[in-house]
Amino acid sequence: MQQRRVNFHTLGCKLNFSESSTLAREFERGGFVRVAPDAEADICVINSCSVTEHADKKCRNLIRKLHRRNPGAIIAVTGCYAQLKPQEIAAIEGVGIVLSNNDKGMLYKRVVELSGKGRAQIYSCDTESLTSFFAAFSSGDRTRAFLKVQDGCDYKCAYCTIHYARGGSRNMPIADLVAEARQIAAAGQKEIVITGINTGDFGRTTGERFIDLLRALNEVEGIERYRISSIEPNLLTDEIIAFCAASPKFQHHFHIPLQSGSDKILGLMRRRYTTARFADRIAAVRALMPDAFIGIDVIVGFPGETEEDFRTTYDFLEGLKPAFLHIFPFSERPGTPAVDMPGKVQPSVATRRVAELEELCGRLHGAFCAKAVGSEDTVLFESTLRGGMMFGYTGSYRRVKAPYDRTRINAICRVRFGAMDESHDLMGDILD
Repeated sequence: MQQRRVNFHTLGCKLNFSESSTLAREFERGGFVRVAPDAEADICVINSCSVTEHADKKCRNLIRKLHRRNPGAIIAVTGCYAQLKPQEIAAIEGVGIVLSNNDKGMLYKRVVELSGKGRAQIYSCDTESLTSFFAAFSSGDRTRAFLKVQDGCDYKCAYCTIHYARGGSRNMPIADLVAEARQIAAAGQKEIVITGINTGDFGRTTGERFIDLLRALNEVEGIERYRISSIEPNLLTDEIIAFCAASPKFQHHFHIPLQSGSDKILGLMRRRYTTARFADRIAAVRALMPDAFIGIDVIVGFPGETEEDFRTTYDFLEGLKPAFLHIFPFSERPGTPAVDMPGKVQPSVATRRVAELEELCGRLHGAFCAKAVGSEDTVLFESTLRGGMMFGYTGSYRRVKAPYDRTRINAICRVRFGAMDESHDLMGDILD
């Protein structure tokens, strides 16, 4: 009897990747064969995102594409879009099952119980019922593992649906997360990215602190590198910064959402800090880690953002000189306060503002990477093979390429950096 085949399609954040990997392992334990996303399958699982309307549209298009390619397959959709709009997804031809985020951990059970290809079965719940914690980590999918330590968010920013899609902030106990990190180490992976919806808010469930989690993970043997996927500026404490600076395992890499460089817009967004506080956090990082990679999220075109507000944001970012900008045009999400705010920004204006910040990002990222030319650092090489080259990252998240050598994959090597190419990749000469 031929084994049933399953493939996974993950949209959105690193947290979704950790969850998809965990779900895939359960299917494999149940006797399924996991196949590539573009291969024929009996079950197609989509772990969806709904951070923007574009994310919703991408999921809908993916469903239709999978149904055309695998007309006999059961398409199972879970994740944030499935949580927020289950009926909308169930109405798309080919969908067999829709599961809320609360029911995500039951996906394997629900799928194997499913009989026939009739009307899509929907397992949904309201925001107040989103209280379960689906423990998840990725293993074997990439050189770096994603470890989910926290879920949900108690913040209710004016533009965001995450609170409704993921529920309130909650977490696993530190002891259980350390046990999962040890499993990752036993699988041979050397780097863990610590992920969550509001990662720095860790501890709401157990009364523990994020800094205590970092200290405990730091003691796990076999893991040589940690990165914090994202942390809110109001939660990035001096204690966390000092710990990361002193630990050889925690990389000098910070992803900190700003969203706007205008205090007026930050207020309208219902963010929990000012630009002065944000700048203070960047200064605190650089005081102890001068060469830290700092990535910043920014939204343009929020209702009420004038040209002067945008110029203030642009100048603020140019002055901060981060290593990278993650730029998003404002996307109106039904049910959020921003929908009813005055001062809508024309899409063409938002597009132009995005382009200006993308040009700034290119200059800033190029300057950050160029500073390393002629120096030495350690690089964890990944399995990517392109044009005869393998690629990896330094602790400060500069991407490095070197002639492919399979013995160096998943190895941390000492490298001297040569010229930087047009993609800002550094040519690496392996020294050991």
